[in-house]
Amino acid sequence: MSLIVKIGKKGKKIVKKVLQPAEKHNLSYTRRIERIKTDRRICAMTFDDGPMDLPVSPDRFGGKSLTDVLLDTLAEFGAKGTFDVVGDTSENYPDKAGKVGSAAWGGVKYDHYPDIHQDDKGGAEHNDRLIHRILAEGHQITNHGYRHIIFGKKPFVYGARVYLGSLDKAVEDLQKLDKLMWDRYGYQITLHRPPHYVDKMQDGFTSYDVCDKMGYQYMAASFDGAGWLPSTLSDPEAALEAEVNAMVEPMRKALEKDPDFFCGQIIFQKDGYNMGKRTPVAFGLRKQLELLKEYGYQVVTVDTLLAESPFADLGRDDPLFEKLNKLQQERAVVYSDNCLRLDAVMTCGELAMLLAPKEEALGRRWAAVRRSGKHENAYWGAMDWCAEQGLLPRGTKPDAPVTALPEGLFAPVSDFTRRSVYGAYKNQ
Repeated sequence: MSLIVKIGKKGKKIVKKVLQPAEKHNLSYTRRIERIKTDRRICAMTFDDGPMDLPVSPDRFGGKSLTDVLLDTLAEFGAKGTFDVVGDTSENYPDKAGKVGSAAWGGVKYDHYPDIHQDDKGGAEHNDRLIHRILAEGHQITNHGYRHIIFGKKPFVYGARVYLGSLDKAVEDLQKLDKLMWDRYGYQITLHRPPHYVDKMQDGFTSYDVCDKMGYQYMAASFDGAGWLPSTLSDPEAALEAEVNAMVEPMRKALEKDPDFFCGQIIFQKDGYNMGKRTPVAFGLRKQLELLKEYGYQVVTVDTLLAESPFADLGRDDPLFEKLNKLQQERAVVYSDNCLRLDAVMTCGELAMLLAPKEEALGRRWAAVRRSGKHENAYWGAMDWCAEQGLLPRGTKPDAPVTALPEGLFAPVSDFTRRSVYGAYKNQ
């Protein structure tokens, strides 16, 4: 089954590339953060689906939980991890386990720890000790969904899975984990990774809208740590060795080719069993950290990466960095893929997103989506507000290039590139 999943993932990429147009990114308050722009040898490691109070498999740590083993290893290297935790899967019944080695091994309709009727061994709700330890040792916690239920349909691999399907249900699920972390630990979550990266929902909204509602950014990853897929080898020891090698060798080859390869990258890992019910991450993480240390890397939290630079294509050496860093906290000036594209000519829709207050841009578009049940243009709310204020003529096309700027809000410009317009904005 793991081979089928691998082939399917590659096939899906090919189909999207051949049959679908290139993804069009728009300015967004929520950005999919995969890596940031920096020349420093710093990177982040994220661990999904924990915490887990079940032993490593195979157990070579005296019954110690997987999450404890990961924390021990990180501490040994002075590394800080980002733990993308879930809340509780015990409400995910009735259900049954799928075949080990398949994507449904943990549950046909839902996910469970590690498959069925051990839900009290995983998630923040049941693992106060592990959550306390994660926080006490300076790691970051992010929101992977309280019940770890996908937001929308995912026909391939998870065709039998129950999904939330609406903005309100997804927000309610995330709020439950957000509240748990705040009420118990006084900890404010700032990042979210949707379960299985499912973004589109059936009511016209997406996970980006969910993050906007929650005040989160979308945490993705740029490098797969590879410990989540099982080997197809039948011998358990050989399979484990192959899985550990699959975690280490791609990293080694990347560093040998380019020692700066991991600068600013976010690496994906799993705080749980893979589909073969093994935990190669317990053994491979040490080897990965040894490699990164050899090349002079520091492993930091995603928040620390974002403090270095919140952008994928603009670093601290750019003259506009400080202004745009401040501006992105209030306005949508960055594309949904976390790029600024400062050399491009600004469009009227992008100008509207710069001028409109966040609550107006989001609130008006959300209301339009609720009325139609369909995904509305990302700039609709901002343009509606700007037209109402007389800043843009009613009926202006979002993709039309900017040819003039509202008086009083900008210094004179020689062109209408995004760099020039943002540089001239008086930020009132």
